[in-house]
Amino acid sequence: MWKEWLHNLLAKGNIRGRDITVFVMSLLLAFSIWLIHNLSLDYSSTMTVPVLAECNIEGHSNRSSNSIVIAARCRTTGFNLLKNRNKSDRKAVVIHFADRDMNHVDGEIYGISSNELASYMGELFGDGVRLESFLSETFQFRFPFENNKKVPVHPVKVVSFKEQYMAMGEMNLQPDSVIIYGEPFQLDNIDRVFTKTIELPNLHSSVHGAVKIEPIAGVRMSDTEVKYSLGISRFVEISTDVVISLRNVPSGKHVTVYPSVAKVVYRCAFPLSSDPSGEVHFYIDYKDFEKSKGGKCVPTPTRLPEGVISYTMIPEVFDCIEEGKQ
Repeated sequence: MWKEWLHNLLAKGNIRGRDITVFVMSLLLAFSIWLIHNLSLDYSSTMTVPVLAECNIEGHSNRSSNSIVIAARCRTTGFNLLKNRNKSDRKAVVIHFADRDMNHVDGEIYGISSNELASYMGELFGDGVRLESFLSETFQFRFPFENNKKVPVHPVKVVSFKEQYMAMGEMNLQPDSVIIYGEPFQLDNIDRVFTKTIELPNLHSSVHGAVKIEPIAGVRMSDTEVKYSLGISRFVEISTDVVISLRNVPSGKHVTVYPSVAKVVYRCAFPLSSDPSGEVHFYIDYKDFEKSKGGKCVPTPTRLPEGVISYTMIPEVFDCIEEGKQ
């Protein structure tokens, strides 16, 4: 019966089906414009997000065992508020916090204050959200204790130098050690970790960079990458003959060094300000002789002058013979 009534109404108003379609479309378009306009306006409302924390805290798991719901009064568009609706029922968002922002509360419990949390607004609620205030002053997470051990990082390097260039000491790593986490049986067998291979061919100037640490199955590390640096210098070589002397020989003892003269080749940083060959003396201490096996000893230099990078001695080992001993 209502169909007949509607037909009569349309007939009296001389309204055709096409006019209805236009009217409905106009109504939907107007509603869409109104909705988009209102959703684009700024509103002040409470937003919530469930959070699971990640943080490199020495001696603890890097991920919290609990998640918490963080609530804040924010100002943002209606679109963002609509997007955030029912977010507390969704999977927790994993946020990596800097260890300096986590404050130790007790045992495995660490907290972050609302002041420090404010710098993570983008990760928490997304872009375009302005914080008015958090509904709590502190937020606490539990980071379980974990077996750990501190071990040095060993650089794996393949290095070559341009002619008359050399390294100014060992390669420097930062950090030079890491904390490793895992089961006790795994940690007991690890006394160091290694970098991936650092290939540095034909060096003629100082170098620096970053390199990954080789991962170990089942083991987590406090750092997965280290920075390296290696000082390179041009050098010149100076050769000289030196007499090997003895020191601290007790009264009444007579020790002979053979050979008594050695050839020393100094490698000095270029340009050379002065000849260091006359400033260095080499000696064997009697105590070292007593501790030696068969009287085989390596001479010790006095303080090397500034600019001397390294030296080689020919021969390297000397025979010390004490008179009266077989």
